[in-house]
Amino acid sequence: MFSPDNDFKTPSVIAMEKWLDAPAGNHGFLEMKGNNLVFEDGEPIKFWGVNICSDQPFVANDKADKYVNMLAFMGVNGVRFHKFTWEATDSKYSTVPDSLKFLKMDYFQYKLKERGIYYGWSHIYGHKVKPKDSSRLLSYREIANLSYPWKHLNGSSSSLVNFANDLQDLNIELTVNMLNRVSPYSGLRYADDPALSFIEFQNEDNIFWAAMEAALKQAPTYRALLCKQFSEWLKDKYDTDEYLKIAWGSNLPEGESISKMNVYPTPNHGVFGFEYNRALKDDSEIPNDVLDKMRFLYDTQLKFYKRFEKAIRETGYKGIIVGSNWQAGSGISHLYNLHADYSVGMVDRHNYFGGGKGGHVLDTGKVKSKTMVSLPGSGLLSTGMQQVENRPFAISEWMSLIPNEYTAESSPIIATYGMGLQGWDASFAFAVDEAHYTNTLQSKHGVYNVTSPLQMALYPALSSMIYRGDITEAPSVTERNVHIPSLMSGKLGFSEQIEQRYDDKYFSGSVPPEALAFGKIPIVFTEEYEETKDLSVEQLQVYGNKAITSITDELKWDYSGKGYITINTKGTKGIIGFTKGKEFDLEGWKLSTENDFVVIYLTSLDKFNGMDQSRKILITAIARARNKGMAYIQDGTYLVKKGTAPIELEPVNFELSSPRNTIASLQPLDHMGRLTGEKILLKKNKIRINGNRYKTMYYLLEF
Repeated sequence: MFSPDNDFKTPSVIAMEKWLDAPAGNHGFLEMKGNNLVFEDGEPIKFWGVNICSDQPFVANDKADKYVNMLAFMGVNGVRFHKFTWEATDSKYSTVPDSLKFLKMDYFQYKLKERGIYYGWSHIYGHKVKPKDSSRLLSYREIANLSYPWKHLNGSSSSLVNFANDLQDLNIELTVNMLNRVSPYSGLRYADDPALSFIEFQNEDNIFWAAMEAALKQAPTYRALLCKQFSEWLKDKYDTDEYLKIAWGSNLPEGESISKMNVYPTPNHGVFGFEYNRALKDDSEIPNDVLDKMRFLYDTQLKFYKRFEKAIRETGYKGIIVGSNWQAGSGISHLYNLHADYSVGMVDRHNYFGGGKGGHVLDTGKVKSKTMVSLPGSGLLSTGMQQVENRPFAISEWMSLIPNEYTAESSPIIATYGMGLQGWDASFAFAVDEAHYTNTLQSKHGVYNVTSPLQMALYPALSSMIYRGDITEAPSVTERNVHIPSLMSGKLGFSEQIEQRYDDKYFSGSVPPEALAFGKIPIVFTEEYEETKDLSVEQLQVYGNKAITSITDELKWDYSGKGYITINTKGTKGIIGFTKGKEFDLEGWKLSTENDFVVIYLTSLDKFNGMDQSRKILITAIARARNKGMAYIQDGTYLVKKGTAPIELEPVNFELSSPRNTIASLQPLDHMGRLTGEKILLKKNKIRINGNRYKTMYYLLEF
């Protein structure tokens, strides 16, 4: 049974606050330097962070203190405050922050700053209009009455904001007002506070998003505006309807023309992805009307982003800007959208994996039981296919979702391959809803739960690995070249498809995602058209076996069976996946386990020394977990019972031997990483651990 006392103030072996560089902002504002995030004084940083959402940024001060204590304890150095302005603005004006609510957030942010935890704003997820906005809008009624398949976006400017200046003005004005607010705790305008690490224009939105078409059917005034903008764009290109008809042929719908200013640009990533994939399959050209629509939408998106960027910079804010974090289908529309984000700042994306019939909530029924370790570059790691040369890269929402039983693989894969080998700059897991471990695998946010032992209990090992820089960043092994002007004629030097079901995405193409287990394969936006050199999976495998060793030689991904990963660095050794019956020799550290599936990390607790010199090494051993009474059919593909509190952890049995010729002892720790008083001496530098006896995920190996 998982039984933490949730006391994040009492000292512990695993407490990571001493690894945080407090106060946040002491190195100046965050900047982009090539592929990296660095501060004004040149100090580099990587963010191992979490999302805190909705009403939680406005909690009472005592709960904010509890949040901060927990995050500092776990080694979290970044918080993405997300979708928090829906109910936090004036009741009549949507651009005026509610001063009483923001006073609570002022306190929360100041306390994070004191402890060395940076914060960023993902404040707009569909800006909800208010009555006093009406005189500023082309049609207040149309926006206020908008209905989306996702109820939380009803009555918001989502999707339409990407082309409508009146709606953009609301988003921009709210953001500027927030930046000009003075915190009574720090005495600084937020525009002047370097602890504010980034500002995101909008969450999961772009002009290619298919949901816009449903919105436009309900908003004829805005549909007419979009058609007018597109028709003017076409007039600049073709001058007359005659030339437009020659270029588009029968694809110009009857009744639409430049002269009538009513040509519709079909803002739908699904349509554009279909046309791209059909052209690949048939070895044909993408129709001119499709190419024109995509280019117009890209140009329009970029105008909005540049307006927003200019307004933020005029406040004096010098930190990082993020456009948005959503895909736009496959091929050309996707790359136009990616370049729009690239043009204003850091590239940021989202991805999810696993889950079941209940979707956002835990429910009985079919389970998405596939694992990421079974295929290199799959699942969450495939997000790295959108990494771009000369920009930092973030994954600001991600989670492996229950009732998939193997969710413990996700944080290690993100930390080791994403933040490590691929050199990602920021990770913000989704989401933290309580200032303590939850007593079931699910949280208030349903299946999105950082405060599960399958996630947060791994953070001390992973954050120390990241902050010490244990994993060597790989060089680029190939580059996917994109020349933006050439996209206008449909010319792209490689193929790439994105399979997307809402938040769950998978990439494939002439450069396979499996290459992410070998080295970096970024997109490069080039000055001239350049072909991309194809890369095959066979080129990456060792002697034709289904195993890929990283170009740095520190990581190995074996997928000849159900899949496993080994980590072998100076500061961290580990195994992830299906390792039963195998013995691993990691530079003399030998590790084996009886469990079918397991995550075991050996981590130096010394900031500067590796495992060959550190006096203290943390062993973290986690397998699967279930709510009490939770039940699946045998192969784990169908959940029969959801179960109730408490969480029951699968014991991990393992054997470890050390190459160090020094007397060593192993001390089981409790679920908060504190000493239990028991100490076991290693015999001949070897020890066998019975998880059924010690019932913990933490052990301290002390030399």
